[in-house]
Amino acid sequence: MAAATEKLPQLKSAVDGLTEMSENEKSGFINLVSRYLSGEAQHIEWSKIQTPTDEIVVPYDKMANVSQDASETKYLLDKLVVLKLNGGLGTTMGCTGPKSVIEVRDGLTFLDLIVIQIENLNNKYGCKVPLVLMNSFNTHDDTQKIVEKYTKSNVDIHTFNQSKYPRVVADEFVPWPSKGKTDKDGWYPPGHGDVFPSLMNSGKLDAFLSQGKEYVFVANSDNLGAIVDLKILKHLIQNKNEYCMEVTPKTLADVKGGTLISYEGKVQLLEIAQVPDEHVNEFKSIEKFKIFNTNNLWVNLKAIKKLVEADALKMEIIPNPKEIDGVKVLQLETAAGAAIRFFDNAIGVNVPRSRFLPVKATSDLLLVQSDLYTLVDGFVTRNKARTNPTNPAIELGPEFKKVASFLSRFKSIPSIVELDSLKVSGDVWFGSGVVLKGKVSVKANSGTKLEIPDNAVLENKDINGPEDL
Repeated sequence: MAAATEKLPQLKSAVDGLTEMSENEKSGFINLVSRYLSGEAQHIEWSKIQTPTDEIVVPYDKMANVSQDASETKYLLDKLVVLKLNGGLGTTMGCTGPKSVIEVRDGLTFLDLIVIQIENLNNKYGCKVPLVLMNSFNTHDDTQKIVEKYTKSNVDIHTFNQSKYPRVVADEFVPWPSKGKTDKDGWYPPGHGDVFPSLMNSGKLDAFLSQGKEYVFVANSDNLGAIVDLKILKHLIQNKNEYCMEVTPKTLADVKGGTLISYEGKVQLLEIAQVPDEHVNEFKSIEKFKIFNTNNLWVNLKAIKKLVEADALKMEIIPNPKEIDGVKVLQLETAAGAAIRFFDNAIGVNVPRSRFLPVKATSDLLLVQSDLYTLVDGFVTRNKARTNPTNPAIELGPEFKKVASFLSRFKSIPSIVELDSLKVSGDVWFGSGVVLKGKVSVKANSGTKLEIPDNAVLENKDINGPEDL
């Protein structure tokens, strides 16, 4: 990397000339790049990895319950801030604008549900839990317009932007905007690890500390299971844990997710990118590494302030090379979960799977819009009629990838309480009142349109044409 170190001064002087960046952003970016160039990647010695004990990853059901006394609940909630990571666009699902405004259920968006949940807590216990949205420059303008509709709600909503860093042209190692790429494509938000310095730089962190807030609950805005949990909050306050990561048992669908390990006496996150090639299969097995990170994080606000001021949060750098308009660019990112090893008395908590219900694709949307879930007070709750603890495996073809086309292909969302798996491919359309049970596969041959009639009941069927219905 010797040649690379010589690249830093020219990059630095180019960044100094970028008026779109604040001084904090400039120093944060240069800091990240110089760490990357120095090749300081933390080397994990496989033989030193240990499975965390129940003291380090606490089983959820071993945590003390919160008493029925409303005053205890109010005491806990008065110390809490809820922060949702709202920087993502719904582009993979064919939406423009922030992903959090996709309608999830009963005409309500992710954001509507989040506001309703917090409003219910505030009304019930007479507390003022604020909601904070960390936007990116991609979602900022739209989000500002959207939150206006909540002005009459009993929730104080704050927004701030995460950093805006320039993409680096890979072969010349210069910021793309200084080469004339001044539109949005010249920039990128550097991952959610940026939540800690950005919360501090926005001034929000100090404001919350002055109001007596102690913990922030950070979660992805598209995780419908990430609701405020008083049991976890109580445990952290009692045990003075500065950081807590919610993990949940891995299924075969989660084999790539990061996991918690004990390493040299500390708890830390192990991501697949850090695993030596010869151990990748072991990492993916659900025997040795049984849990994965849900990205629901609880962090002490004073500890964040102390660590950001000391510039001590040196999370593993995730290089993300891309090609945009034929130009090879590099963006460096960090993840909030990787910060766990810098906090004192950090723990994981092994939570029920119900706290991890992300909507990453329309197949997830099908699950949460179906009768598998009900909506009560803004909470999406699993239907007790479903006896199987795991959700059905759903694979929808490219025709269903975008939300608009997904919605148009279902007259109503089928009943899937007794479904094990569903695979749909080709030009398939579903009537209303359809019931799916067991293992169902529906495949329309190319060039043919296949319509599932209203009220059809499909149980353990492979359908390849109208004659199979």
